[in-house]
Amino acid sequence: MDKAELYALDVEGLDWRKSSLTSDNGTCFELAALPGGGVAVRDSKNPANGHLCFTQVEWQAFKGGVLLGDFNHLDQTRRTAES
Repeated sequence: MDKAELYALDVEGLDWRKSSLTSDNGTCFELAALPGGGVAVRDSKNPANGHLCFTQVEWQAFKGGVLLGDFNHLDQTRRTAES
């Protein structure tokens, strides 16, 4: 599916899930599988504020970047510990 098709989907009935590493303090986001291997992402405490859609190729590239440490510079915890 292309981006326009992903954003045209009704996301209300999707199976939204949070990471098991998140706490119950509302500081997390949710993911939901989309047709064709895509993924939707939204803020769990403000689900009515919209969501982002990623195609399967985009999601795989993002996950690969996380695994390779491409985004470690964004981790505030690491930055504080390394300071």
